[in-house]
Amino acid sequence: MRDQALLERTLGEYEVATVLHLAAQTIVPIANRNPVSTFETNIGGTWSLLEACRRSPSVKEIVVASSDKAYGDQDVLPYTEDTPLAGRHPYDVSKSCADLITQAYATTYGLPAVVARCGNFYGGGDLNWSRLVPGTIRSVLRGERPIIRSDGQFVRDYFYAEDGAAAYTLLAERLGEKPEIKGRAYNFSNESQLTSLALAEKILEHMKSSEKLIVKGEATHEIRLQYLSADRARKELQWSSLFSLDEGLKRTIDWYRTFLAGQA
Repeated sequence: MRDQALLERTLGEYEVATVLHLAAQTIVPIANRNPVSTFETNIGGTWSLLEACRRSPSVKEIVVASSDKAYGDQDVLPYTEDTPLAGRHPYDVSKSCADLITQAYATTYGLPAVVARCGNFYGGGDLNWSRLVPGTIRSVLRGERPIIRSDGQFVRDYFYAEDGAAAYTLLAERLGEKPEIKGRAYNFSNESQLTSLALAEKILEHMKSSEKLIVKGEATHEIRLQYLSADRARKELQWSSLFSLDEGLKRTIDWYRTFLAGQA
């Protein structure tokens, strides 16, 4: 992502018209341990890609994946798109910066770029077992007690990955239809907030498990309360989520059952 010449050559050789920028170092504890590599990829990678897009006449739409973390720790919730970007910890700062850089390219150079800010993704295919959803599911399937890193009271939006893919695709399509939205940011959320403890308990319920959770209370340098309003996306993009939390969890659990059975 930091090789601008490679990115520019790739865009040109394949005549790429639509760019979805999803590449990032995404694990918060890793960002806390290794801030420089996170900054280099998430911030430097973003300006490398946007500069390559600026120099590539074939590119017509660019969707940059930011995050609810870009807002930082705020007193007023839910976050709207007018909430200031105020990340303070390494991962949050990397998303705030990438978000602002995208807006700078759209405003200064007229680059056809928009920003998507989503809640915590979950779904099949995530093999970062330190995350709550796949980690809890894998523990239950192994007959082990699931572990919650935090004290269980961190509140988040949980957004199914297929909903996210549909939202990114819709945003690219709307940008092609309505170029006046370039430089805009849009929150995507099913607006059903849960504590990490409540989500883990919901997973146990879906899996009909009686395992007891281990609550470690070890999470540090993370925002305690964060969730989004998706009102702008509904009104301006005619967007709506496709999956409820229960539907998303059922599909996710089924994916991991199949995947882990295949591994065994």
